[in-house]
Amino acid sequence: MPQSLSQSQCRALAERIRRWGRELGFQAVGISPASVGVHADHLERWLQRGSHGEMDWMARHAHLRREPAALVPGTLRVVSLRMDYLPPSAADPEGVLADPGQAYISRYALGRDYHKLLRKRIQRLADRIGREIGPFGYRAFTDSAPVLERALAEQAGLGWIGKNTNLLARESGSWFFLGELFTDLPLPVDPEGEGHCGSCTACLEICPTQAFRGPWDLDARRCISYLTIEHRGPIPEDLRPLIGNRIYGCDDCQLVCPWNRFAQISVEPDFAVRHGLDAPSLVELFGWDEATFLDRTEGMAIRRIGHEHWLRNIAVALGNGPATPEAISALEGRAQHPSALVREHVAWALGRLLEPRDAGI
Repeated sequence: MPQSLSQSQCRALAERIRRWGRELGFQAVGISPASVGVHADHLERWLQRGSHGEMDWMARHAHLRREPAALVPGTLRVVSLRMDYLPPSAADPEGVLADPGQAYISRYALGRDYHKLLRKRIQRLADRIGREIGPFGYRAFTDSAPVLERALAEQAGLGWIGKNTNLLARESGSWFFLGELFTDLPLPVDPEGEGHCGSCTACLEICPTQAFRGPWDLDARRCISYLTIEHRGPIPEDLRPLIGNRIYGCDDCQLVCPWNRFAQISVEPDFAVRHGLDAPSLVELFGWDEATFLDRTEGMAIRRIGHEHWLRNIAVALGNGPATPEAISALEGRAQHPSALVREHVAWALGRLLEPRDAGI
C-alpha cells in the first residue's frame, strides 16, 4: 500500500512529484498538510460580515473549506500547483484602461478557460504517481469545489496571501492559476510561505470602488470582479461610475503590486488572446447578438456570465465613456431589449451620455 512507504521513499517521491509537475507546465509545486491554518477563522469572520454577497455557496460549504479532509476523507496532504497565465503579445493593460472607448477584460480570461486545462494536467500528474507507486487515494481540483486554494498554497510554500487577498510569489508576482491534488500519501510538507508585503498599501489604495476595508479584508459586494461576474442583478447605481470600462473582472490591485514586476509571460498556447479581446471596442462588443457571443466565447471563462450580463456590463462601461454618436446609437439600439436588466442599465447609460454629468462624478 502507498501509505506503507518509508520516510525516505516519501521524500524521494515528493521530489519526483515536483519534477513531474514542472514537466507538465506548472511553474511551482508545493506540499502542505490537509489544513488551512489560521485562514479557517478568517473565513468565518468574513462570512459573518456578509462579505460574500450573493455567493451563497461560500457559506453553504464553509465547513468543507475549513477542513480539507472533510471534503475528501482520508486526505493527509495537499499538493498545490501554480501555472502562470499572463498572455503573450497582449495589449498593455494600463493603455486599455485609459481608453474609455475600449473594453477591459481581466487578463486571466483572455484565453481558454483554465479549469479544464489545469485539471487535466493535475490528473496526468496523479496518473504518473500511480504508475510509480500503484493505486492511491486522490482527487484533483481547480477552483471547482469548496477549497481555500490560496490558503493551501500559502501552507505549501508557494507564496503568501497579500493584502489584496491574492497569493503572491517573490519570483513571479500573482498572475497565475492554482490547482490542487488532495492525496492520502504521507508526503513530507514544505515550509509555509512568509509574507513580504511590508508597509505597502498600493493595492488597497488603487481599488476603484474601495472594496478593501483594510489589509486582507475584501468586501466582495464592492469588488468589480464580483459585480461583473458573480452578481446576477442590477449593479448598484453608486458603484456604476466607478467601474469605468471594466466589463469582466478587474486587475487593478495586481497591476499596481510591486511584486508583479517579476511576473512571467505564460508559455501555454491556450492562454493566448482570443478574438482580439485584449483591447476591443465597447461599441463592437455591445453589438454582438447572443449567437455571436456564444461563438466568440466558446471555451472561454467569459461565457459563464451569459449574454444578458455581458450586455449589462458593457452598457455601464458605455455610460462611463464619451458621448459619441456611435455609443449613443449602440445604446439606443438596445433600449427595448427583452431583458429588464439590460433595459435598466441602457437607460442609465443613456442618461449619463445625454444629460450633463455632476461635476463630482
